Amino acid sequence: MRYAGTSVVLLLLFGFATGLRGQKPLAVPPAPRAQLEATLGDGTVELSGLWKFHIGDDMAWAGQDFDDSNWGTQDLTPPAGSANPELGSSGYIPGWTANGYPKHTGFAWYRLRVNVQSSHGRLAIKMPNQVDDAYQLYVNGQLLGELGRFGEHKATAFSTLPRAFKLPRELRNGPITIAVRTWMDSASIFLAPDAGGMHEPPVLGHAGVIGTLIQLDWDDTAHVVGSGFLEMLILLLAWMVAVSLLSMDRTEPSYLWLSLVCAVTILENGVVLIVSFVPWIALTAGIVLQFVIISPIRIGLWVIFWGYWFRIGQMQWIHRIVWGLVALTIVGTAMISAPIYGEHVPVHAAVYLTPILLALRLSFGMLLCAITVQGIRKQKTEGWLAFSAVLLVAIALFQSQLRILHIKTAFDVLGFAVGLGTISTIFSLFLITVMLVRRFLHTQRIREQWKAEIEQARQIQHVLIPEQLPKIPGLAIESEYRPAREVGGDFFQILPVQEDGNVLIVVGDVTGKGLQAGMLVALIVGAIRTAVQYDSDPLVLMNSLNDRLWGRGRASATCLILQICPDGHVTLANAGHLPPYRNGVEIEMGGSLPIGVVPGAEFFVSHFTLAPGDTLMLMSDGVAEAQDQQKQLFGFERIQQMLQRPISAAELASAAQDFGQEDDILVLRIQRLQTPGNVPDEKVVLAVT
Repeated sequence: MRYAGTSVVLLLLFGFATGLRGQKPLAVPPAPRAQLEATLGDGTVELSGLWKFHIGDDMAWAGQDFDDSNWGTQDLTPPAGSANPELGSSGYIPGWTANGYPKHTGFAWYRLRVNVQSSHGRLAIKMPNQVDDAYQLYVNGQLLGELGRFGEHKATAFSTLPRAFKLPRELRNGPITIAVRTWMDSASIFLAPDAGGMHEPPVLGHAGVIGTLIQLDWDDTAHVVGSGFLEMLILLLAWMVAVSLLSMDRTEPSYLWLSLVCAVTILENGVVLIVSFVPWIALTAGIVLQFVIISPIRIGLWVIFWGYWFRIGQMQWIHRIVWGLVALTIVGTAMISAPIYGEHVPVHAAVYLTPILLALRLSFGMLLCAITVQGIRKQKTEGWLAFSAVLLVAIALFQSQLRILHIKTAFDVLGFAVGLGTISTIFSLFLITVMLVRRFLHTQRIREQWKAEIEQARQIQHVLIPEQLPKIPGLAIESEYRPAREVGGDFFQILPVQEDGNVLIVVGDVTGKGLQAGMLVALIVGAIRTAVQYDSDPLVLMNSLNDRLWGRGRASATCLILQICPDGHVTLANAGHLPPYRNGVEIEMGGSLPIGVVPGAEFFVSHFTLAPGDTLMLMSDGVAEAQDQQKQLFGFERIQQMLQRPISAAELASAAQDFGQEDDILVLRIQRLQTPGNVPDEKVVLAVT
């Protein structure tokens, strides 16, 4: 059957096959043997009229001299005013289910004797373009060709394609016997009320003229389904645009889902074109692929695409609803499609399955409407711009349901049959592509502005970072900073106090990442530089910083302040920061909250002495929290093991970074020298990272 796919749609809409099994076979009396007289010349003749017909299968029936006088007949003369119920084309002949054999499926044979006269060249037979569902052509007992794959007890059918078969050269005049062995699948009887056998008469004639008729048939086929090539081209271009945008911006999920929509639709159209032009996909397999599997998935992908396009919340719920509807639609459609329907599912099941499938389709439509309404409310102008594209997509998805409302869904454009769904798909993809590019350009402008702001914040931090660390008498200081992003959240300051020769060292880690963290670092830096002019006591400075941060939203930071005197005495104030390591041993400290969390918070303070040669190692939590691919932490045990030997700040930072950096890494190494240096730094030097 050449257009079995359309029949499936009609079945889903109307369920007209429910009563076929109840019909009674008609008694067909035997007809006398007859012979068609055909005077050809260079022309052709339709092999219409009464053909001998018999259900069943016996290869002896192909023989030239087989006695078929007791067979029934089938008239292959097109009734006046007859038309294809699917396409409306004239010359359609009802099959054997409407002519005495309402329940028969499987093999059946046609036979006709023709007396050819006045043939001027080699002969050929053009077979009908509409046959249910496969056939073999025999002339005088010789197999000339077939459409389908014939086995011993059944055949695999393909969509009927224009076919002609040349007769042996010696058969130009005189009597010939034509036998057509046909096969109809058991599911085809439920796809049309008049299925079975040949729906057009074969044509016998001069091989050259037959070849021309075949070419005309191919032209007709191209005009019926040729618009699919244009749709495939538009789909391919839209797919390329979506994939290109996705490669440049993976944060926008609508690019991914549109590319999937285009890919699935290309696959669906490809199945239609393959079935219509080449016998690569069996008829039943083509129906299952197109209507049972691909079509429901395509509808689901469209709904999900619009959900992401309108940036609807709770997309997890939409996924669950959509894929649940898709699964139910696939199961329901499979139950009333070949090869299950009529074999494993009773015929009368269509009475309730068809309304259920229609309800599932309407559920998709209602969900799409809800998404569109919510999207318009959220996006205002952009939502209304997308409304026309949504409407076109809905027309393409629910084209078959529009036939119920007697809406015209097929048009003739420059001689090509173009469906309303094809037109809607082409225009909707054009609009969607324009909207995608528009959104991409808008996103890129915002991203460029964001990059510019990040760069400005990074430059501000660079201004605060000295090219060289200050030289502090009696101390050797090393620093190493490895930011996880362009703008870091770790910071440190080294502030020599000229009045008493002390030095203040401040280390901290602000909450957040990126630009927000960078701005908070700048705030803390300014607060430290202001507060140190009035008092260099670590606890006083910590309280001042806490007061400055409190009440600024969620602004907070861990902080560690050290005051190191020339004699090695150290005063330490801590606000939730990691304790330093003295000579590889962690200094014990009590717990305390970060600054900016609670007003008037109490912070831990301790005192100890650095002897000549002692080393202090300060670091941020980015060292301990480094992770490898197995999600194992760098950890404090590994840190302590590495500090058991002399190690530089750069070595410890590199070890953590190579292990698997997750956060900013800051390491500060301070060593009291055996012989104090004599090169003071006359100005306050700030180092922030």
